[in-house]
Amino acid sequence: MASADLRKLLECSDCQKIYTDPVMLNCGHNFCRGCIDRMLDTQGESGGYSCPECRKKFQDRPALHQNITLCNIVENFLSTQPDLEVCGIPCTYCIHAAVPAVKFCLLCEASLCSNHLNVHSKSQEHVLADPTTSPEDRKSSLHKKVLEYKSTEHSESVRVSCCLITIQKGDQVESPNEISEKMKKMRNILQKLMTKKEEMEKRVQNLQEHQRKVKKKADVEIKRVIDLFTELRRQQDDLESRVLGEISRQENQHSLLISDMVQQIETKKDELSRRMNRIEELCTMTDPQELDTGNLGDEDNEDTETFAEQLQTDGDLNVIQISHILHKGLADVITGIIGGIYIQEAIDLLLDVNSATHNVQISDDMKTATLLGNQNRPETQEAFQYYPQVISRGTFNSGRHYWEVDVRGSHYWKIGVCYPSIQRKGGERSEGGLSGLQEIGYNDKSWVMERWNTDYFMIHDHRRFQLTDIMTGDKIRVLLDYEAGQISFYDLGDPIRHLHTYIATFTEPLHAALLIWDDYGFLTICGGN
Repeated sequence: MASADLRKLLECSDCQKIYTDPVMLNCGHNFCRGCIDRMLDTQGESGGYSCPECRKKFQDRPALHQNITLCNIVENFLSTQPDLEVCGIPCTYCIHAAVPAVKFCLLCEASLCSNHLNVHSKSQEHVLADPTTSPEDRKSSLHKKVLEYKSTEHSESVRVSCCLITIQKGDQVESPNEISEKMKKMRNILQKLMTKKEEMEKRVQNLQEHQRKVKKKADVEIKRVIDLFTELRRQQDDLESRVLGEISRQENQHSLLISDMVQQIETKKDELSRRMNRIEELCTMTDPQELDTGNLGDEDNEDTETFAEQLQTDGDLNVIQISHILHKGLADVITGIIGGIYIQEAIDLLLDVNSATHNVQISDDMKTATLLGNQNRPETQEAFQYYPQVISRGTFNSGRHYWEVDVRGSHYWKIGVCYPSIQRKGGERSEGGLSGLQEIGYNDKSWVMERWNTDYFMIHDHRRFQLTDIMTGDKIRVLLDYEAGQISFYDLGDPIRHLHTYIATFTEPLHAALLIWDDYGFLTICGGN
């Protein structure tokens, strides 16, 4: 009876058989390793783990700990019950008792219980598999080597030797070399994909960094414009107060003058009344000899004329003076605001006649370049040897500037900027001008816009691309931001349109540059609007 009770205690609650390789969960309940593994696999598919006995839940798949004490009890119990039917495959090395095996070594050709498995060799030659009653099924019948491959079309194993694969009828398998080659290709593909992913991540980072820079620049510009208009409103308020104050001052001054004149007239009037009364008294006297008319004359005409002249001179507001204060104040405000604007008009931009080729004529005001033929000018080191072009006298080495070019006089031209170090002598012009290092646009020292008949192009360092839009205005505005490394071109039509912006890092000062291709064609530098 005691033996039956002990057997009951040694039975797995799942398979109802004596424990095979018993393991314990954290909650303390024991199960056969195979049984609990199978149950946990099923629970994993439903998304949660729990003990089948007490239903305690686990956040992750619980670790299985071998219950060594229970293993020893099972082994001792089975050793005292030789007639007890043992389910499963017994351990090869447990000669005194039928202890269930948990693994089979294909090299040793032995079944191993959990105890003997712990002391078994862990080398790669000792391939472990599930216990089996037919170990020969695990080896090639021809070479007696361990089977290591499966059929790609069937579940049966493929018999493998050390140097030969024997394929069962109807099966298709891959050799180790083929598999190795496939793995190599997959690793190469994986490396390429990783490289592309890194490149994309870098592009995203660059774009995000550019976005941050644009936002930072926009914030600075917003603050600058707000400050500019705040200052403009402050100066307008100050000017308004000053002009209104001047009007009030003149009004008060004239009010005082008129009040003084009124007071003087009132005094004269009282004097006249007194004299009139005196005359009336004299007129009533009976003795004419007593009349004294010496002080009764009309001597205030001179005072009346003085008042009239003073009233005509100082008796009205000085509107001219008020207008002068207003106009000068507005001019000062505008001058100050323009000085604070980030773009300055290059009003003093002049063409350098010494840089022009022999067939380009420069006007007396140094603003217009015309293609007229040989001008018989003395040869200078600054002059271009080939190509009908000219550059400006001065250069720009900082700040933001703009200038405009009237292009109505030519249908074949180039407009832009260049470094002082642009090549000016030597070499010959090749067909199409593609190798002419002197020609603006066809070198890394110049950035230009070109018109050729009805087509428009942007050219820098031999790279030339066509604009899709056609100009509608007669002027081109060139806007230079030296520190930002930007050169922008605008069509001053209606409306004004942005055509293109070059981005560069300037290493030298910049000249304005012009080139004219058509005979008698001309370009004129004009002031900004």
